[in-house]
Amino acid sequence: MIITKSEPFSKEEIEDLKEAYEVYIKTVIDVRKKICSAGAGMHYHSEQALLDKGSKQADIWGGGIDLETKMITFNSFINVRPSQANTSNEIQDPQIRQVFEKLTKHFFKALYE
Repeated sequence: MIITKSEPFSKEEIEDLKEAYEVYIKTVIDVRKKICSAGAGMHYHSEQALLDKGSKQADIWGGGIDLETKMITFNSFINVRPSQANTSNEIQDPQIRQVFEKLTKHFFKALYE
């Protein structure tokens, strides 16, 4: 199940987002518009959901959250963008990583309460 929204996910929604992977949720965030699309089996599907809602490719980054450790990851094939000096699956720009982490904690604040 994919859920795309600009407000934090509820505990019930987080349970629904676990459908693809029991202990990990793939996330794609528009770091400019502050919209998160999560729960897809592949980051690409959440990326498409954001593009369909008018997000710009340059603002969309992928990663996830490990539900057991609450560790945030910054790894996705959609992050490979040589035109933006990101030549790895990892988000390489420290500022973008910081914003992505902050937004992930915002969207999944129910996990940290």
